[in-house]
Amino acid sequence: MTRGKETEIVNYIAYLHKDRNSDFGVSFPDFPGCITAGKTLDEAHRMAAKALALHVAGMMEDGENMPTPSSMDELASDPGRKGAVAFLVHVDPDADKTIRINITAREKQIEMIDRLAVEAGMTRSAFMVHASLRTSYGSRRNTRIATLQGSRGRRRVQ
Repeated sequence: MTRGKETEIVNYIAYLHKDRNSDFGVSFPDFPGCITAGKTLDEAHRMAAKALALHVAGMMEDGENMPTPSSMDELASDPGRKGAVAFLVHVDPDADKTIRINITAREKQIEMIDRLAVEAGMTRSAFMVHASLRTSYGSRRNTRIATLQGSRGRRRVQ
């Protein structure tokens, strides 16, 4: 996926399905369980990119290896391809890479942070990042932070 410090954008095949009186559905043969939909073709394409990026970020955070992208020839006999239109969705595996940091704080401060994190329904790390960004960037960033937290939560539910 990566060569040195260069990031390689990878293309994965997505299947677009459309039944009568339904939204456009998208699935990824290389990522079972990663699905999305859109009311329009454009929305389905945008949602496919978001769903794949979120799924890949979750896999990387969990320490899972990325699958090698399948080719159309390899998917020729895939039953999920029946009635579908195949298209490519690219993903940058390092776009939102999580890194571990080390901080120093007093024990009582950590206890308070842990208590506040539990009350907020967050991990210690998520709480500290949220509090730091909220303090540094103010309320104009809160919507983005809440969106990122909501997306992370949805990934865990799957």
